[in-house]
Amino acid sequence: MENSLRILSGMRPTGSLHLGHYHGAIKNWVNLQYEYECYFMVADIHALTTNYESTRVIASSAYEMVVDWLACGVDPSQAVIFIQSEVPAHAQLHLLLSMITPLSWLERVPTYKELIEKLSTKDLGTYGFLGYPLLQSADILLYNSKFVPVGEDQVSHVELTREIARRFNYIYGREAGFEEKAREVIPKLGNKRAALYEELLIQYQQEGALEALEKARFLLKDAVNLSLGERERLFAFLENKSRVILTEPQALTTAASKLPGLDGQKMSKSYNNTLMLREDFEQVNKKIKSMQTDPGDPEKCPVWQLHKVYSNTEVKEWVQIGCTTAGIGCLDCKKPLIESIQAESAQFKERAKPYLEDHNLVRNILADGAEKAIETTEYTLSMVKLAMGIKY
Repeated sequence: MENSLRILSGMRPTGSLHLGHYHGAIKNWVNLQYEYECYFMVADIHALTTNYESTRVIASSAYEMVVDWLACGVDPSQAVIFIQSEVPAHAQLHLLLSMITPLSWLERVPTYKELIEKLSTKDLGTYGFLGYPLLQSADILLYNSKFVPVGEDQVSHVELTREIARRFNYIYGREAGFEEKAREVIPKLGNKRAALYEELLIQYQQEGALEALEKARFLLKDAVNLSLGERERLFAFLENKSRVILTEPQALTTAASKLPGLDGQKMSKSYNNTLMLREDFEQVNKKIKSMQTDPGDPEKCPVWQLHKVYSNTEVKEWVQIGCTTAGIGCLDCKKPLIESIQAESAQFKERAKPYLEDHNLVRNILADGAEKAIETTEYTLSMVKLAMGIKY
């Protein structure tokens, strides 16, 4: 059952979040929760794929992260917040989909090789790590949503999800007698055209080649010896329109975060260049004041990059003119930025306060979220098991 107004997104539990997380993802979540039926997941099973040897901090990191989500404005009355491992269907669908997913599809995922190189000090020669893109696909497909909010670097994962859904539907989505009836029509194309149709059928349905789909459509439109009904049957056979069990999602691309770290690089805990969401006011003051600058050329200065996000037009014009004419000093330039970030941090702290004072509030939100997610995913898992012949 496709639900075009339902989306799933999530993060691995990494503890307290920084401003890069807010501007890169969570700010968008806050907007999406009023437009879509949103499910926001603490991806703790995904955390195990690369950190299976150090799991003691996962639970506390999950709690800290959810508090920051709530502090940013994610509203449990508008969105479902839950922990992945508390919803068994995620692991179950991952297992079932692993039965039909070619190994080569997982090995060609761009981020697989990138992470192997980036995390070369870790032993990642595990089935869990190789299969993490499939687990991600299972996460998405469980909710049968039409759109998935992702950054540009995650579009390949959505494409893999589409291919897995297409393959599953191809294998298990046929109505009784549909394939036999379609194959009875294929010989009417003539030997050469029939052979080409079969070849293009395999290329599209099993390999996801869109070019093959277009060639096959053209082939059928040009087949004068088919009746309209026969042509429509072969179109349906080609595009697997008999029965859709798993919905092929579309990537809902989000703009990349424009917030740099204190050194001008991407904001990351591993670079030690972060401003945390609920950073102490004195630390904000100290960190911003210690940032390196490039006097006279705002475009080369990391402080100016922060101004682009935090300052209004009037302040940005003041900075540009003052910087390029030496009319203001670097500390003068940093002062309005410090005030803006401190004001934002104050809002986050105020929203986080009740959850820090009463941990049961977060526990209850996560328990309610898991209950709702279980109820939502039961339908998809039931349909998958029925299609695979293991629903008793």
